[in-house]
Amino acid sequence: MAGSIRVTMDVGADGVALITIFNPPVNALHPIIIQGLKEKYAEAMDRDDVKAIVLTGAAGKFCGGFDINVFTIVQETGDVSHLPDVSVELVSNTMEAGKKPSVAAIQGLALGGGLELTMGCHARIATPETQLGLPELTLGVMPGFGGTQRLPRLVGLPKAIEMMLQSKFITAKEGKERGLIDALCSPDELIKVARFWALEIANYRKPWTKSLDRTDKLGSLSEARAVLSMARQQAKKVAGNLPQHQACLDVIEEGVLCGGQAGVLKEANVFKELVLAPTARSLVHVFFAQRSTTKVPGVTDIQLKPRQIRKVAVIGGGLMGSGIATALLVGNISVVLKEVNAQFLQRGQKTIAGNLEGLVKRGSLTKDKMNKAISLLKGALDYEDFKDVDMVIEAVIEKVPLKQSIFADLEKVCPPHCILASNTSTIDLNVVGEKTNSQDRIIGAHFFSPAHIMPLLEIVRTEKTSPQAILDLITVGKIIKKVPVVVGNCTGFAVNRTFFPYTQGAQLLVSLGIDLFRIDRLINSFGMPMGPFQLQDVAGYGVALAVKEIYAAAFGTRNFESGLVDLMAENGRQGKINGKGYYIYEKGAKPKPDPSIQPVIDEYRRRAKTMPGGKPVTLSDQDILEMVFFPVVNEACRVMDENVVIRASDLDIASVLGMGFPKYRGGLIFWADTVGASYICSKLSKWSETYGDFFKPSSYLEERAKSGRALGAPHVAQKDSTRSRM
Repeated sequence: MAGSIRVTMDVGADGVALITIFNPPVNALHPIIIQGLKEKYAEAMDRDDVKAIVLTGAAGKFCGGFDINVFTIVQETGDVSHLPDVSVELVSNTMEAGKKPSVAAIQGLALGGGLELTMGCHARIATPETQLGLPELTLGVMPGFGGTQRLPRLVGLPKAIEMMLQSKFITAKEGKERGLIDALCSPDELIKVARFWALEIANYRKPWTKSLDRTDKLGSLSEARAVLSMARQQAKKVAGNLPQHQACLDVIEEGVLCGGQAGVLKEANVFKELVLAPTARSLVHVFFAQRSTTKVPGVTDIQLKPRQIRKVAVIGGGLMGSGIATALLVGNISVVLKEVNAQFLQRGQKTIAGNLEGLVKRGSLTKDKMNKAISLLKGALDYEDFKDVDMVIEAVIEKVPLKQSIFADLEKVCPPHCILASNTSTIDLNVVGEKTNSQDRIIGAHFFSPAHIMPLLEIVRTEKTSPQAILDLITVGKIIKKVPVVVGNCTGFAVNRTFFPYTQGAQLLVSLGIDLFRIDRLINSFGMPMGPFQLQDVAGYGVALAVKEIYAAAFGTRNFESGLVDLMAENGRQGKINGKGYYIYEKGAKPKPDPSIQPVIDEYRRRAKTMPGGKPVTLSDQDILEMVFFPVVNEACRVMDENVVIRASDLDIASVLGMGFPKYRGGLIFWADTVGASYICSKLSKWSETYGDFFKPSSYLEERAKSGRALGAPHVAQKDSTRSRM
């Protein structure tokens, strides 16, 4: 068998065969492992000196599930024969129906196919903190090795549905209470206890239970139907665009109505259909895209070692600064928070405490960890405590002179190894660091609001930023549980630049007579968390007004000049912050469209003069979606053409994590390629003739439309000097 991927079997003097999965780091079920399990099980069944079997995983982890790389092969070839038969051949026929009992010895984690293997055993012994779950729906598929049938029979229908549809993990301790785990023990005792159980079952002193044959936890038929019906309604509400939820419930229902064997056979067929469906293709793409963002040519492939970042100073305790400080503190990094006066400092510290308490309420932080985090925070009104910091993150307002003077000060007071980072979302970093001689350690650390919750970290490099500074910031990003994406230095960087036409396109449509609430509804049903107008309300109009001139200067004729936000502000509206925007915001209530904005909209349309012949245009729902998203795709093409991102999939993950682009559509570029470059280009060309340069196709888009190459395919020849890979 290949290298470190193998399955071993050791038969003890007690007659127990210990079968162990070796596939670091999480013992994933690679086809070699599956074949190895089939062979070792066949051997154990045939050997006279084997009375019972214990199945376990090496290095303190049972099994992290099926090897997702196989999905990619199936999706590229369209050939489901690459999926090995695990469910029927291995789990049902060999393990569960085998003439010798199997006991799973579970430590660390048993997820997806790993947990399904354990449910094919006749008993499960685990360490209390072991994580158990079936997260397959997050990849657009569902459990495919019998999990849809066995889990409900072990823990009951409501809990099984919750674990599968919400991809919810439980600890083995809870698993024991629910009936999924038969006994708990310490890691040191695990194999010993599992061997004991295996022999007890073989000698008929403990029940020889086949999970698939059990019905005691399913309840009556009418109860089961009621639970399934409620689950379907809930799934429609929260996952209306996702086929795997209803498919999973269909398969569970088959097992309830027609028996476990029928359910297993239906599960195997539906699983194969789902793997090839667009949703699974998209979600598998996002899964791998997220894992490739930290592969940075010239940084992560040159044997550099990350330096330890123990102490970070954050300048500015406003919304962003306090959010960044919170994320660092939760990551166990000491923080010095600097403000201009005691009042602002106190407010910043209070915000951080509130953020931490919020995380405790959400269950993502323990009280002890919160207290530890607070103890790592120190306030400052001067640079005295900056003498030994490893990194500074500046998070003050977007004013160039202020940022320049801060960076000039930092160069004098910080140690020479200290990384000087700015959280600017729009300003060119070369301008920020213009008055220093430390351009090699100046870098952008662009967090998204709220910074302690949003998972994306845009790492912005200039032509002078050192590989060491980039590597160190990537490492900090991972420590504080962010997904770091390395991008080049330009106005708006990758995310804000790509999405600048998003709001502008929506405002252009309003100027043409389209109802703004209709636009928001359509964008929301497409899968965005909220429409562009509600998003503007939530972000506050200050941001839009601040970047207006920057975008106009940077993007020229493709920038759509809109006075809508100015008119809203003149009307005394500030968005969510004062409860009045396009929507009305009342505490504890959902935002409600505000009909009283109509005079503002009428005045905006009168000034804009974009309606052909002064009459509102008529557009279909599809037209509206395309007129909002195709200009975004067009700008993404320019971003890729200028090598602002390393690879197209980085833009996919940035659009999902930074803007909430629907994950199940695979990210912006992946989705655009499912629509097709030639279709997008022809639509933009048509609109640009009527409405001007805002819609004019980029040369990159035109070239891809003409050649038939995917938008996400790499350049045929990478340029020698690029912005994101120096």
